[in-house]
Amino acid sequence: MASLIPKTLIPIRSLPPFTRFKATATRAMSSGSTQRVFQHNLDPLTGNSEWVVIEDQDQEEQVSEIPHKPLLGTTSYLDMLNDSPRNRAFCQAIDKTVTKPCHVLDIGAGTGLLSMMAARQMGSSDSTTCRGNEGMVTACESYLPMVKLMRKVARLNGMERKIKVINKRSDELKVGVDIPSRADILVSEILDSELLGEGLIPTLQHAHDELLVENPQTVPYRATTYGQLVESTFLWKLHDLQNNEAEGCDGIHLVPSGLGSILGVKPQQYAMHCDAIKDEIKLLSEPFKIFEFDFWKRPDSHREYELNIKATNDGRVNAVVSWWTLQLDCEGNFFYSTAPRWISSSIDAGSRYWCDHWKQCVWFVPGKGISVFKDEEVYLHAVHSDTSISYNLKAHASRNEVMQYGFDTWDLQLMLSPERIAIYGDNEWRHSMLKTLRNALQERVNSLCIVADDSVFLTLLVAHLSRTSHIISMFPGLRDKGAQYLQAVANANGFSIDHVTVLEKRKTYLTLDDTHQKKVDLLIGEPFYYGLDGMLPWQNLRFWKERTVLDHVLSEDVLIMPCKGILKACAMSLPDLWNSRRCLSKIEGFDHSLVNTTLGACGELPAPEEGPCLPFYIWQCGEIKELGQKFEVMEFDFSKPIAPCYGKAQVDFTVSGICHGFALWIDWVMDSENSIVVSTGPDKRYWKQGVKLLAHPVAVGINESRNVGEHTSMVFEASFDPSNGELTIRHDFL
Repeated sequence: MASLIPKTLIPIRSLPPFTRFKATATRAMSSGSTQRVFQHNLDPLTGNSEWVVIEDQDQEEQVSEIPHKPLLGTTSYLDMLNDSPRNRAFCQAIDKTVTKPCHVLDIGAGTGLLSMMAARQMGSSDSTTCRGNEGMVTACESYLPMVKLMRKVARLNGMERKIKVINKRSDELKVGVDIPSRADILVSEILDSELLGEGLIPTLQHAHDELLVENPQTVPYRATTYGQLVESTFLWKLHDLQNNEAEGCDGIHLVPSGLGSILGVKPQQYAMHCDAIKDEIKLLSEPFKIFEFDFWKRPDSHREYELNIKATNDGRVNAVVSWWTLQLDCEGNFFYSTAPRWISSSIDAGSRYWCDHWKQCVWFVPGKGISVFKDEEVYLHAVHSDTSISYNLKAHASRNEVMQYGFDTWDLQLMLSPERIAIYGDNEWRHSMLKTLRNALQERVNSLCIVADDSVFLTLLVAHLSRTSHIISMFPGLRDKGAQYLQAVANANGFSIDHVTVLEKRKTYLTLDDTHQKKVDLLIGEPFYYGLDGMLPWQNLRFWKERTVLDHVLSEDVLIMPCKGILKACAMSLPDLWNSRRCLSKIEGFDHSLVNTTLGACGELPAPEEGPCLPFYIWQCGEIKELGQKFEVMEFDFSKPIAPCYGKAQVDFTVSGICHGFALWIDWVMDSENSIVVSTGPDKRYWKQGVKLLAHPVAVGINESRNVGEHTSMVFEASFDPSNGELTIRHDFL
């Protein structure tokens, strides 16, 4: 929920593609009583963007008139509101804290749930307004679409006169202008998985300086971060490209010897459902406390903490897994924790409820990690800034050698996501690329190759395999970063940078003048677009759009890689994910039913509206089960210009269970013989799949042993619209 940091300044680190609001820039202007917000939206098929105007002119408009329903439908507001342990803990703490009429300030109010809890507890009569002498609640929310929704929720619950809603960032509030006096109590929930990423510290600093009385009461009262040392091959592969690619046989060195900082992951904590890999993790220490943050007093912007951690097993420290616990009230009666399920603390156990808005975090220990023996001490140095927590680790080995890893050692030129690093280090994936390109270049001399996406790997691979080819790398996202990277690694990969051209600016299309009157023999992509790893799978059909734009410079016998994409799907049981997106009724006594349509809740959208397809790592979605065979829906033929597509399939269920929706992904067919296929399905953990949830769960079974009311098959239809990149899905259970 909104804090004092404007969305243009919120660290992208804290904004995965699926978050409380889209990771798009917003700018606000006001004129008289009308507030106007400019929302920056991206077209995934073209890479082009536009500013969309959201105005707040009519506070009495109907819910159906709220603009940009898809925007709110792809946020995690719904997931958060479905988090019952969170809601209950805040409600209990607010009831305990608000004991008399006073001034309560809610920063980042969202739908106004915490504000309504506070107003109810104050016991205001119907005749008491939010400006009355018996108490008042001020709800501060900077995100205009959410403000519009909050007003309606308050009105539905008879709270519109008891809560003053202000559409501003909290650092824009002024006592005597926006609020009559400093607040006695602060209630807020401006936390991300790392705790600090939504601007908790600067928000609290400003609130204590300008908006709160001395020694205020707060809900939450305190937050404490914890960590644990772990060994995990999976986590190691997410960051150590240099050592992983050393085992490859393609001769490509994305991270050459002596250039260890040329390419890697950003040194930060990464949100992840660590319970999904609990069987692949070896715990190397007991949990340890790192930082405490007291909401009731002004926090420092920078602190450091040092401790020695005793190893509980022999192993190699690949990562620090971290989480936080909230103490909601000052007496310590109510808690909420994001701890993984392997933590047995009674405080943490009460919050064991799968949700996607808060996860654990992972801090990677660079390289192969730190080798430790049982009972050996590992030195940890933790530092927090306004918005993040970082670590240094040291271990004193028996050979009197000190190994140090941490934020002081990172100076990366090109930063990629952990999943992209793992893909580039995967021998099977690299072999597929190598085999495809080696076959394509076998009979071509002095070829002209265009890399249509942001693949530095494919650029290096073509340069390595064909010293006579000329390569044009479009690098639509990397641009200069990609060019600088290639320059740095050219010698180590044995090619001349003279054979590679990187477009210096975004061009609508290439002409034969750009290719020196030569037609393109080879058009390739992974496809991968920098900074957009979290997109829906079919939004990578941007490659098809680029191929269409380049059609006039392609030779008649051009080889295109991949040559086609196959949209695949599978019926899934996803109870945890579905429950996190289910329709809302009453939350701690407050009716939220009217937000269901706007937030895209399952089962509450009127025809012809549908809930959005959302990108998830299926393997991290709690309890999951495939209910049938994976099936092909439609093909996208890249040998031809982009065009509308339609597909239909009838599928029998092979497993009895409850169907909550479908997983969708694209298998990329790399060669014309269909012999090399790169799948991005649910069993491939480095790619996100699209998820289409059903309005209501459906019982399914198999013909031989089905129960009454179970469906044994279904018809699945989908259509792709190239004008906007949208996929429309229809289904019918038989």
